[in-house]
Amino acid sequence: TLFFSRYSMSAFSRLSKVGIRHPPPLPFIGNLLFFHEGFWENHTKLIMEYGPVCGYYIGRQMFVVVSTPEMIKQILVTDFSNFTNRTKPNLVSKPMLDSILCLRDDRWKYVRSILTPAFGDSKLKEMTPLINQACDVLLCNLKVYADSGKAFDIQRCYNCFTLDVVGSVAFGTEVDSQKNPDDPFVKNCRTFFEMSLFKPLLILILSFPFIMIPLLRILPNKKQKELNGFFIQTIKNAIVFRQQQDAAERRRDFLQWMLDSRHSSDSLAAGCFDVINSSAAPGQNEAPLAGRAPSENVQQMLTEDEIAGQAFLFLIAGYETTTSTLSFATYLLATNPECQEKVLQEVDEFSAKH
Repeated sequence: TLFFSRYSMSAFSRLSKVGIRHPPPLPFIGNLLFFHEGFWENHTKLIMEYGPVCGYYIGRQMFVVVSTPEMIKQILVTDFSNFTNRTKPNLVSKPMLDSILCLRDDRWKYVRSILTPAFGDSKLKEMTPLINQACDVLLCNLKVYADSGKAFDIQRCYNCFTLDVVGSVAFGTEVDSQKNPDDPFVKNCRTFFEMSLFKPLLILILSFPFIMIPLLRILPNKKQKELNGFFIQTIKNAIVFRQQQDAAERRRDFLQWMLDSRHSSDSLAAGCFDVINSSAAPGQNEAPLAGRAPSENVQQMLTEDEIAGQAFLFLIAGYETTTSTLSFATYLLATNPECQEKVLQEVDEFSAKH
């Protein structure tokens, strides 16, 4: 009893020791219940109650919230070399483990320098036809509903559209997920997003990480393993197919950009790494990572696993976020017809000009 009593609260003194205010934590779970209604509103509430720099505990893990622009700039620009790595993931596996979210130190910097130019104007213009193709499919699907005049769930249409774009641009896979819901890519993506952690299990992981995390690592999770294997194999099959094609026949997508970068000496140039604050002092953003000189032995090529990791990250970052944004925007236009008229007018004016 004494051991459990001490253990239940032993992690919850670190914020107070450095003068950071936080809500009173509960034994084992910390401030988990503070966020039971969601993170966005409660982060705002946290800042209002405990100040612009405050904190909280999720299980035994400590978090610091920074909301002052000056301090954010200090962390992300001036002292960036001390804050390069994200929280070390415990239960993440491939392909996510090889994504830029999980890579660390010099390897992170190298992969980041390769990916950054992919979001420049010229590269995005190359990928626009693929996005337009998915837009055309979306409009055809919406026209059926428009002609019928019946109510329908537009979020489902946007789910399909977003999945088609991510599949086309990041995985090099053309799908019409609305008409082909049984396509293996579509089915596996849906399965991935429908998976959720059993809540009591989550509480146990947060309360006893030193026991639960090693245990979950060794326990077999067949469904997760199959899903991860599918996404990795999809990318590897696409890579093999691209290598067999003539250069002129290859799709100009994010996957091809990553493949091209493996053979491009330009991608290794230091200039590819984006400078966050162009007005900063020269060399300020060139600080060595984690207080040490960059290693000269960083492997100068993206591995197949890393390519799969970035494509998978596109799926996670771009699927539900884009779907939700489009759904809310459409709902707001539908319930505010005067705004809808303004948008139509702007589109008409743009079309007349171009």
